[in-house]
Amino acid sequence: MIRALLLATRPKTLPAAVVPVWAGCVLAWKLSGSWNPVLGVCTLLGALGIQIATNFFNDAIDSAKGADTARRTGPRRVTASGLMSPRAVFISGGAFLLLTVACGVPLYQAAGWPILLIGVVSMYLSYGYTGGPFPLAYRGMGELFVILFFGLVAVTGTVFIQLQEWRWEALLLGGQVGLLSAVLISINNLRDRVEDAGTGKHTLAVRCGPKVARLMIWAEVKTPALLGLVWIFIGLPWLFLATLPVWTLGLRISWGAMSMDEGPGMNRLLALAALQLVAFAALFNVFAVML
Repeated sequence: MIRALLLATRPKTLPAAVVPVWAGCVLAWKLSGSWNPVLGVCTLLGALGIQIATNFFNDAIDSAKGADTARRTGPRRVTASGLMSPRAVFISGGAFLLLTVACGVPLYQAAGWPILLIGVVSMYLSYGYTGGPFPLAYRGMGELFVILFFGLVAVTGTVFIQLQEWRWEALLLGGQVGLLSAVLISINNLRDRVEDAGTGKHTLAVRCGPKVARLMIWAEVKTPALLGLVWIFIGLPWLFLATLPVWTLGLRISWGAMSMDEGPGMNRLLALAALQLVAFAALFNVFAVML
């Protein structure tokens, strides 16, 4: 049971929740000279709670809709494989949302109604990503969801919690983080394109075809690198060097996305994309602190 629960959390996707909070706290410290560790930990746990709840709901709903089949080339899914019942998966997802609510109390006390609004919308979309009347993942809006909520909203919200003010620098960082996070889902959708097309899951890769899907991954890698140049022009030139993984690992990801066959071989690209995201955050932290 514990192994199944761990599998359902999809550990390889969790950097998408950790990185925006990590980078946002670093940026808040860089801009003000201080940060609140307690609020930072609560923000991180809340983000992880929403991410894991999303993964649980996605697991159960995709199984119910027939989107996870025997042809699946990605990691094993606990509902479709029978490791957990749909009811147990939904209850587990709800438990992580309760964790999010508990962590959100001190955040609301510190930053007020904007955090309440972000929290409520984010918790609904943890279900609405694949469920409800307008499931985003089934309408080709998965990448947009990730860029907005795991990039712009997560980073700007984290900075707001720390500084009690909205900073446009957080939008710049949020754009970079969101696009690098979207690489993960775009590779996932390209890998599963044929299966998704056959089960009615109309991702962007299904709607637009493989050529556009591959170009989109290329753009999601290159755009954060170009956005990094803005740090130079706003007086924080060393933060541009945080994009070094995008110029190195990103080249390998871009080349693989353009040349590899769809299927399980793309799991290697998925791992590289996760590494690229974490390496970006680590270097952003290093250069923000040292220089």
